[in-house]
Amino acid sequence: MKNILVLGGTRFFGRKLVEQLIEEGHHLTIVTRGQTINPFGDEVEHIQLDRRDKEAFAAAVAGRSFDIVYDNICYSPNEAKAFCDIFNGRIGKLVLTSTLSTYAIDGMAKVEADFDPFTYEIRMGNIEDFTYGEGKRQAEAVFYKYAEFPVVAVRFPIVMGEDDYTKRLHFHVHRVANGEPIGFVNMDAKMSFIQASEAARFLLWAGMSGVEGPFNATANGVISLKALLELVEEATGKRAKIALLGNEDIRSPYAIPSSWYMHNTKAQQAGFTFSDLHSWLQELVTAIAKNSET
Repeated sequence: MKNILVLGGTRFFGRKLVEQLIEEGHHLTIVTRGQTINPFGDEVEHIQLDRRDKEAFAAAVAGRSFDIVYDNICYSPNEAKAFCDIFNGRIGKLVLTSTLSTYAIDGMAKVEADFDPFTYEIRMGNIEDFTYGEGKRQAEAVFYKYAEFPVVAVRFPIVMGEDDYTKRLHFHVHRVANGEPIGFVNMDAKMSFIQASEAARFLLWAGMSGVEGPFNATANGVISLKALLELVEEATGKRAKIALLGNEDIRSPYAIPSSWYMHNTKAQQAGFTFSDLHSWLQELVTAIAKNSET
């Protein structure tokens, strides 16, 4: 049994991670702001605070150490530096949830070396000072410079699931079902995805295994936006209405100008087995379509 701290963990793949850790019998503490109800009851210790309040964060974990920390909610270099100041010498390993957004959208399949956090120029700042992708790049760079513990930066593409609170896939299903237009830039652009349960399983593996450094984590295979909309059309029985660009109200959350996807070879070679995207994507789209009818 390990002593584990999870920052975030009450919704989507973070919740699934905590469920898996509970099932394995680990001692768990979760840190959240309390905006989402704790679904685990007394199966976990729940600390409510804003991790951006460094003094409150340090006080809440004073005198404690952890075997593994999963940080699902670090979005800036200031947050990463504060974490290092608090936890250096007190944890065995950090698993940081990072993102495909650390890579440029340039039509090229991404491997870990396409963004090197070990040599990236650090600019300190808060979440509001950066785009999402740049905030994550800076956070990775800070951890790899200042952490005195092993760090795994898990770079996920868009995570999918019926319980996705961002509703990005749901957006497409609902609009097609209702005959409403969706704005795209390039329907031929290809993307990679991962299912929420698999994302949680990868985080668990990254913490328990001996790996360190950046790792791409994505289902095998890619799909074009055109092909994805065809799955939605099949599930809804409706034809999609496609607009070029469009305004913010109709623009797809996947409206990228060129292909944006990653390879998972490094993680596979380290011992993780990924699902095939096309083995579950149609089923997920169909499930969302059925739920939208009720």
